[in-house]
Amino acid sequence: MKKLKEYEINIAKLSNKTHQFEFDMDDSFFELFSGEIMHGGKLHADVELEKTETLLTLHFDIKGTVRLTCDRSLEEFDQPVDVQETFRMKFGPEDKELDEDLWMIASDTQQINVAQHLYDYIGLSLPMKKLHPRFLEEEDENSDDDILIYSSKHAGDTDSDSDEGDDDDDIDPRWDALKNLN
Repeated sequence: MKKLKEYEINIAKLSNKTHQFEFDMDDSFFELFSGEIMHGGKLHADVELEKTETLLTLHFDIKGTVRLTCDRSLEEFDQPVDVQETFRMKFGPEDKELDEDLWMIASDTQQINVAQHLYDYIGLSLPMKKLHPRFLEEEDENSDDDILIYSSKHAGDTDSDSDEGDDDDDIDPRWDALKNLN
């Protein structure tokens, strides 16, 4: 079983420049977290870390698939994931979240762990409605039935700019009965 330690980056030993890191995540990665949304997966993350005197900027590029449970059929399926996110850590006197994408970390911090960030970014990229791909195809096929078309032209309008080929003979006779109600 993979340990959380495998996702640590020793920032104390890094020079002030850009560094590249790679992380592979499989089912054992997801076992580290108690979430019920994702049941496993196979992903690869490229993390680019830019270090300066006062700031760490992490660029995450995560690709792969996660195993989800369909909300409709309760069948498991693989959901593709493609995430690009940026996160910043500012050096300061204490550890504190300043914003959802900016944290302050103590100046004497030796290492950071990116496992939680990876997990959160993967989770945030998932659709709210988790449907097996076969249901998505059915929804696409049925979506034409749900489209309503509205027209600003009313029956009996005699606009000279109207479409060519419109004849009063094509009007449904029920419209004539409705016109008499006024």
